[in-house]
Amino acid sequence: MPSSDSPGLSMPFATFRRSVFGLGSDRIHSLESNRSPVGQNTEFELFQNKVFKRFHDLSIAKADEFLSLTWVSKLLDALIDCQEEFGVLLCKHKVEISKPPIDKMVLDYFERSIKALDICNATRDGIDMIRLWNKHLDMVLSAFGSQQRIIGEGTFRRARKALTELALVMLDDKGSGSVVSHRNKSFGWHNKGKEQHYRLPGHSRSLSWSVSHSWSATKQLQSIASTVVPPRAHEITETNGLAVPVFTMSFVLMFVLWALVAAIPCQDRSLQIHFSIPRQFSWSTPFYLIHVRIMDESKKRDRRSSIGLLQEIYQLESSVRRITDIVDSVHFPMTEEQKEESKLAVKESTLVCETCRNEMDPLERQLMEVFRKIMSSRIEGLAILGRGN
Repeated sequence: MPSSDSPGLSMPFATFRRSVFGLGSDRIHSLESNRSPVGQNTEFELFQNKVFKRFHDLSIAKADEFLSLTWVSKLLDALIDCQEEFGVLLCKHKVEISKPPIDKMVLDYFERSIKALDICNATRDGIDMIRLWNKHLDMVLSAFGSQQRIIGEGTFRRARKALTELALVMLDDKGSGSVVSHRNKSFGWHNKGKEQHYRLPGHSRSLSWSVSHSWSATKQLQSIASTVVPPRAHEITETNGLAVPVFTMSFVLMFVLWALVAAIPCQDRSLQIHFSIPRQFSWSTPFYLIHVRIMDESKKRDRRSSIGLLQEIYQLESSVRRITDIVDSVHFPMTEEQKEESKLAVKESTLVCETCRNEMDPLERQLMEVFRKIMSSRIEGLAILGRGN
């Protein structure tokens, strides 16, 4: 997590947001004095501005959108956009980046990007898990049938059976210490080893092959974050300013991965990753804001034990709790008030299911695009560096 001297980490988000945006350009540390004339290249500045604008929009998202599937999709869009712009910069400066010391910096970036692929795979497993929860909740709702069906004892028996199955699935996913995949797939890496299978009452699933059992999202993120260090003044000068966009892209990649793991269940996930958000860059403010908002969300009483801060996970869990309470407390014959409460709970839960069903597949495809972009940009970058083999 960012260092403790970062402004606003101990104050409410609203207060922090006002204080940050009130800093003014004169209060933001600038690299201008450290740059050579070439380092002030307009295209480098445009890249910094793009990063600021994309993440500024994410940082000011309304409360009902922040950490939703829609917001995560925009987060991945921002990463893809920055990756494409960064690739253009590298192509324009082929000669420069093939020379030391910038060649080592670029190579280090591509090594970090390789580690991002495992996180993409683990996140895909998390998407599968949410999809599985949603499928079981849909079965619960199906027990109630259409709004026109008469709700009776048979309805609640079917719903209770489906809820028991869903509870087993949710407890399994929360207690196993790792996220499991129903389809056993990955975007790119293939594990040829055989995995152990296990069975729970009422359903059978196998452990994911996307990442190994010993793999940890926390350790993977920390290994990336520990190598993302702002360039020193002499490094900026020696690289004619190219060190700045290389560091910027490294930080963007690392931060997006951290936010992704915060939102979506991953094997051995934690938000307590040690990294610093450098104040001397013009794009730092949105990242501070996003970080503070995510940490504030994680501290809420009803989110502390959650396996992911995604809004739709919270809504799924809330729907399950509400319907479970109704099923457990119902007495027959039902009163009109109980019938209306049941119908309302089913209606609201159905909307949650529809949102997940409609948005999970596009998000998975987008995550696949991120995976492929990382792979292709690394291949192209290594070719430029003359290290394709």
